[in-house]
Amino acid sequence: MDMDDLAWQASNYRGLSPRTMRLLLEHGHLNLVAQVAVDRGEWFCAEGAVKELCQAGDFERALSVMEPFVETGWRAASYAKAEILLRAGRRTEEVLDLVRPDDSGPASTAECRDLAEVLGKAGRIDEAIELLAPHLDKSWLLSVLVDITDGQGRDERVLELIAPRADQARRARGEEGWDYAHSNAQELQARVLERAGRVDEAIRILGQDIAGRRFLAQNTLVTYAELLARHRRFDELRKLGVGQDARTVLDIYAGALRSDGRVEEAEAVMRDAIAADDWVGYRAWLSSMLLAEGRLDDAIDIAEPGFGWYDCSNLLAPLVHPLLDRPEELLYLVEHPRVVPHYGHEEFQHWWRAWALAGLGRADEAITVAGLDRPWTDPRIVKADLLRRAGRLDDAADELRALGTIKAREELCEVLVLQGRADEAIAVHPTVAEQRAAEPKPKPAPLGKNGYSLEPPF
Repeated sequence: MDMDDLAWQASNYRGLSPRTMRLLLEHGHLNLVAQVAVDRGEWFCAEGAVKELCQAGDFERALSVMEPFVETGWRAASYAKAEILLRAGRRTEEVLDLVRPDDSGPASTAECRDLAEVLGKAGRIDEAIELLAPHLDKSWLLSVLVDITDGQGRDERVLELIAPRADQARRARGEEGWDYAHSNAQELQARVLERAGRVDEAIRILGQDIAGRRFLAQNTLVTYAELLARHRRFDELRKLGVGQDARTVLDIYAGALRSDGRVEEAEAVMRDAIAADDWVGYRAWLSSMLLAEGRLDDAIDIAEPGFGWYDCSNLLAPLVHPLLDRPEELLYLVEHPRVVPHYGHEEFQHWWRAWALAGLGRADEAITVAGLDRPWTDPRIVKADLLRRAGRLDDAADELRALGTIKAREELCEVLVLQGRADEAIAVHPTVAEQRAAEPKPKPAPLGKNGYSLEPPF
């Protein structure tokens, strides 16, 4: 176990992946996950085991799982240990000693953020605020400030720090300077005002910014619409939804009506919008709402004009994805006579139909339909996946064993867990070293006669 391997796992979701780790825990294998974390240096297993152990109050064992990772010097592990100590009620100074930056140079903004978050969890809010205050020219640290002070009784101090930055964002837009350094300051100011109980003030200030077009990012507009929706300001929200920003906020207005039990009004709003401006976003929202209301035929009717478009993600995919675990309805959708193959994307329809058939236990039909000749997929992996979905775990395992690749062994691990053979599953899963060795190596750049690379430096 070393820092490089741990960082590679974390950034690439490799080793035993979060999904595999969760599957093991769901099947009652906490002890095995904790053991594997230490024995094999599996970072996601360590995170999962520590979370479960802390929830059970077994802080000493959680520390024993995390300690080998801390010994590598990896800062992420030190922060994880600090959180365990805080939850265990250890002394704050002991915790902070783990995460304080060393004295070799000025702390980075990332180190300041991490230390501020630990200070916040330790209840030392004022120290956290003062640590962040000199670095609030970074918009992402402004968000951290707002997050760690939520519910801590420091809203007035936070507003003092945000106000000049929100004013700077307004001036930048007014002067057409487009300085995005504080593009989130206005929405954060409104968020803090709202949580401080000053809702009318939040709506008034942000509303003036929107009306005067003194904002830099679309998120500010969305934040204002969502603020109105949370506080049932339907009249103001309706006016916002019929203006120049309709495509951005009309779905928020319709969603607020639906949440208020006014489903027919929400539907009418979107149907009127489609009649006036047949934009794909309106159709996507309305078809998804109709599907959620159990009206699949109506959802198909609304989405159908875009089914044959080049980009299938616009209208068909939002209907497919909620039905991936509802195979009967999914099959009805993809076999509907008005659902035509997409231009250049027919394989998606084939795969969705295969997925539905497998979910209904019709594995052989699914394999036939899937189109296993696609150049970017290994047909045996696809076949095993369909067999697994159809409940034919033994057949899926045989297929993956015969293949024997790194990917096949990762998939086989999950199948074996489902079969109740967790120890064997861990044994078959490739190690981090095997995964890294199997990664494609970049080709060396061709060299000219003088020994310099022939490729441009960009």
